[in-house]
Amino acid sequence: MGLPKTTMGTPGPYRAEHIRQGDRLELSNGHAIHCAPAGPDHARSVAIGSAALMFDPKRPDVATDAGFQLGPGDLRAPDLSIGGIPAGAAKGWIQGVPPLAIEYASVGQKEDDLADRIADLLRYGTQQVWVVRLVGLRHVEVHTPNAPVRKLWPGDLLNAPGGQLSMPVPVEALFDPKAARALALRHLLSDEGYASLAEVREDGVEEGREEGREEGHEEGRRAALREALTAFLVARFGDLPQPLTDHIASADVPWLRAAIPRAAVAAAPGELLAT
Repeated sequence: MGLPKTTMGTPGPYRAEHIRQGDRLELSNGHAIHCAPAGPDHARSVAIGSAALMFDPKRPDVATDAGFQLGPGDLRAPDLSIGGIPAGAAKGWIQGVPPLAIEYASVGQKEDDLADRIADLLRYGTQQVWVVRLVGLRHVEVHTPNAPVRKLWPGDLLNAPGGQLSMPVPVEALFDPKAARALALRHLLSDEGYASLAEVREDGVEEGREEGREEGHEEGRRAALREALTAFLVARFGDLPQPLTDHIASADVPWLRAAIPRAAVAAAPGELLAT
């Protein structure tokens, strides 16, 4: 299935409509570029980065290998794209560029192809391209138009352009599962109005305290009414039948309140069980 890659200096013969969904091809200036399947480290890291970002409360469009038609002869599919997918887009290539694109560079990365991909995205309007370097000490390169490349290392924070994401992204969250889970959890908590897991726990403890106080008040009312009703019945009738004492012991507050005036007019204690 492939279109031959030709010299990039002059416009090539191909257009985005020549590329079918599922073809492992991109276009640059009309020239077809074959995109090889990802190796295990590359594929795993892309999945980790996607998981870290997809729950952001701003609900960005986080997509993997989404095809963006930059121009008639330019089609690019970043490893991860953030934003830029119009509402309702379902068929065909996405017109335009993502504000933020993320590329992963692993063993065997062709640097010329990567440089061309970055240049195409930035030329058409992508604001930042993050290149996650997986070989050697892992880090991220930040590419922006008309500016030197910046390198950020584990412990540094990445800021997405144009408010695409609600919070800075730790560099390591793009390739380390534990850091990705921590960021995803922060996103989920923020979406529910919590700043941290500790705040959720404290909220739960306080809610439990409130429920406990309310339950304590209710049980106190039941105990006082049981004692008052029992004392009144014993004063009137002496020993009480066991079914009645069992019922009083398990009765709720409304029944106990209603039983006290009935006890005043009952001919026998057992009449309280009839109502």
